[in-house]
Amino acid sequence: MNPRPTTTERGQMSEMTRALTEREVAELLVLSVATLRAWRHRGKGPRFLRLGRSVRYLPADVADFVRASAVDTRAVSSSDGELELRESQL
Repeated sequence: MNPRPTTTERGQMSEMTRALTEREVAELLVLSVATLRAWRHRGKGPRFLRLGRSVRYLPADVADFVRASAVDTRAVSSSDGELELRESQL
C-alpha cells in the first residue's frame, strides 16, 4: 500500500509539474490562443499534453520551444556578408 503524500509534498509536486493552460501560455508568449491552436494543429509550437479534452503545456516544454526559436543574428549577418562579397566579385 502506498502512503498518501503530505500536504507539503503535494505542494512541491504541483509546483514542479504544474501544467499551464492555453491562455497562460498565450499570455506568456504574447500570442493569441488562436495562434497556439493553429500551431498545434500544424504540428508546430511547444509540446503539449492532452488530458481528456483539455490541452496543457509543461513550463519546461514552453522554455525549450522559446530557446529553439531563437535566431542567431551573427549567422544571418555572415551570410549577408557572403552575398555582398559575391556581388562585388561580379
